[in-house]
Amino acid sequence: MNKPLMAKATAVWLVDNTTLSFKQVADFCGMHELEVQGIADGDVAPGVKGFDPVANNQLDAGEIEKGQKDPLYKLKLKFNAAAVGEEKRRGPRYTPLSKRQDRPASILWLVKFHPELSDGAIGKLVGTTKPTIQAIRERTHWNINNITPVDPVALGLCKQSELDVAVQAAVRRRAAEGIVMSDDERRKLVSTEQSLGMPEEPKIPSGMEMFSRPEKEEKPAADFSDAESFFNLPQHDDDEDDEDDDLRR
Repeated sequence: MNKPLMAKATAVWLVDNTTLSFKQVADFCGMHELEVQGIADGDVAPGVKGFDPVANNQLDAGEIEKGQKDPLYKLKLKFNAAAVGEEKRRGPRYTPLSKRQDRPASILWLVKFHPELSDGAIGKLVGTTKPTIQAIRERTHWNINNITPVDPVALGLCKQSELDVAVQAAVRRRAAEGIVMSDDERRKLVSTEQSLGMPEEPKIPSGMEMFSRPEKEEKPAADFSDAESFFNLPQHDDDEDDEDDDLRR
């Protein structure tokens, strides 16, 4: 059964102005019986002004009379012809004005770190349109040089559970199509514990790593701490020195 407009305010009015049971009010307003009891005790919805469902054409006065006479009677919401056939609007979710400037950063993050997501899935997560996503994918967006990828969960554009569900659905779709995922994509889908347990991939050392390597150990210099070995160095023959002097002359 559909709930009346301003359900909590309607419950406040029914508690204050009728003798209906808590269960009857809870069933009509789509609330829990204990919550209605909290309204009666003043613990729930303090300061909320009651909303009259009879004056606002949501409930007939006869329904209230029937409910007050029979505690098991369930109130029926008044028929509204304008609401017949009304469906929930489909499309991207509403994004507050204060967060709309963050959408390009979140789109770039999803395109970069979750390439398995389709444009439709990204649009539902952050509330944007396919032309915007396509412009960021192709790097033709007017502000692409100034956009920094930021996690949409950190920006508050979607929940982590919603992102996980979208990623898992994309993985199942790609598996059904026979698309093999790369190792990098597979690492993004595993848990933190599994990722930490994976062997490290070989990588080319960076310049900083090369400079930070310990230098090779140099051969130890001659130890002259022993005085006897220092003074017992090999000496040149004086005769050989004289012969060299004669040859130079």
